[in-house]
Amino acid sequence: MATIAQLTAVMDVLKLAERLKFELRHSYTSSGRQESVAEHTWRMSLMAVLMEPYLEQKADMAKLLKMVIIHDLIEAEAGDMSVLDILRDPSLKLVKQQREIQAIENLREKLGEPLGAEIYALWFEFEDKSTYVAKVANAFDKLEVQLQHNEADITTWEPIEYDLSYMMDRHVGFDANLKMLKDLIEEQADQKMKLSGVDTAAIRSRVLFA
Repeated sequence: MATIAQLTAVMDVLKLAERLKFELRHSYTSSGRQESVAEHTWRMSLMAVLMEPYLEQKADMAKLLKMVIIHDLIEAEAGDMSVLDILRDPSLKLVKQQREIQAIENLREKLGEPLGAEIYALWFEFEDKSTYVAKVANAFDKLEVQLQHNEADITTWEPIEYDLSYMMDRHVGFDANLKMLKDLIEEQADQKMKLSGVDTAAIRSRVLFA
């Protein structure tokens, strides 16, 4: 049976996690507002449920969902830092890493054993992409981001995001069905850009030979 201290720690983390409902990401929704971290995590979780039957390898679904749900939990404390911010200022990558590691260490300490240790290990497994499940979770992370961009008004895109639309291959190469899903999402982005008068052939060529 759980102790009062353990359940109090769970309540504390749930209170912390509530921040993810208003911690905003760079992406916009189709309604024209910025999405929250919690919304991104929710659709990643749904993507895991819907794609699980089509994964080439059998995945531990409980572990996959846990990994998806906790991967951005640290942003409740560390905040969200867009990859675009890091591309503009590479020094921010180290700042991001330091903040996130401190946040996951704080979560481990707050939750105690064994729950804190499990979440700590899952977070680092996701970051390291050292297992098939972690690679799948990371692929969903990248694919959901692009899917959300595709659904947003293209006026919310920054120029670098045109290039990033064609740079997802490295995240899905380990699984043919994830590669197929990536191709569908990439084609959706391609059509969206073409309809806005973007020279996608030039972008593809630039990305291919970068």
